[in-house]
Amino acid sequence: MGKIWLIGMMGSGKSTVAPLVGSLLGWDALDTDVEIGRARRRPIPEWFPGDVAEFRAAERTVTLETARDPGDLVVACGGGVVLDPESVAAMRGSGLVVWLDAPVPVLEARIGAGEGRPLLGGDASTALDTILGARLDLYRTAAHAVVSAVVAPGIVAEAVVAAWRNWS
Repeated sequence: MGKIWLIGMMGSGKSTVAPLVGSLLGWDALDTDVEIGRARRRPIPEWFPGDVAEFRAAERTVTLETARDPGDLVVACGGGVVLDPESVAAMRGSGLVVWLDAPVPVLEARIGAGEGRPLLGGDASTALDTILGARLDLYRTAAHAVVSAVVAPGIVAEAVVAAWRNWS
């Protein structure tokens, strides 16, 4: 039993890759942003910029509850989960944390102008560069493994499964 926690920047493919990894392993997948939105009946974009602290508290709650769940699960985390040391400790203590790493040009190509991503403001490239710069060391520290997310999602999923098998 275990968890695979996918971390990384918005646009790195966490939400796409999680169910693919789940399918390869026969596990369920969970997207923390979807879970927060469902549980709180409030879409993620509505939390930002005014209720960031409230969102981070909800994210911590979902992360800690998920870490305590005894089942096998692939978890697509929100990009900012690494900002909370308690969440990082819970993830690392309950499974494998995999950083899906992609450079800013790849992230920008995937998310475009950033519709529905309020942290990006009007200049996605500059915002992505700033956010990644602020989180880079946090991703490195949180991750047990790093997988390049610049290739097709199926290849990324296979690399995550390989990291799991090497780790477990």
